[in-house]
Amino acid sequence: MTRSPDRYSSFSALREQETEGVDYRIHVEDRSSHVAVIAPHGGFIEPATFEIALAIADERYSLHCFEGLDAARLHHELHVTSENFDEPAALSLVANSSIVVAVHGRTDRGDPESSWIGGLDLSLRDLIVDALRRDGFAAVARKKGESLAGASAGNICNRGKRQAGVQLEIPRGVRDVLTSDAKKLTQYAAAIRGAIDEFSRALSAGEGL
Repeated sequence: MTRSPDRYSSFSALREQETEGVDYRIHVEDRSSHVAVIAPHGGFIEPATFEIALAIADERYSLHCFEGLDAARLHHELHVTSENFDEPAALSLVANSSIVVAVHGRTDRGDPESSWIGGLDLSLRDLIVDALRRDGFAAVARKKGESLAGASAGNICNRGKRQAGVQLEIPRGVRDVLTSDAKKLTQYAAAIRGAIDEFSRALSAGEGL
């Protein structure tokens, strides 16, 4: 299935036509953490991504979510692709973070069970893949050149202090399971936090923060 092109080429263009609080909402929790978890397509754009990002952040990491508020609107109407996502609060939060994890939703694309983990932060990407697999969740690393790999330097996940982040692409069926089963969501989020914390310790040891 071919997805319709985005209506807006940037958040700046979207803001001129849409009304905050009616069409969309921006949720920011700056916890002065060196880790930021973001969901650029939350609410009804890519359902459950905000809830998953919220669970990962767990009142420890900073959080940003852009939410579409109208269930009747089509995905592409408020979807601004990650390379063009220029919402000011998101850019500021990411720019001040050493570790960035972006949560997205994807269609099944022939693989309805696996979270696709991409981005330019290859070490953290692989730690997250391993952590999810250890806890019984299907996960695969996406490499540059593959679809939804999050490997563009302009991708919002790669615009932090280290110019490298991680992008999670979670299929709809998995998102539905996670948001209907609190225990599984807690386990999924904890696996990712464990990988982030392990990576963070390694960065701190190398004074990379």
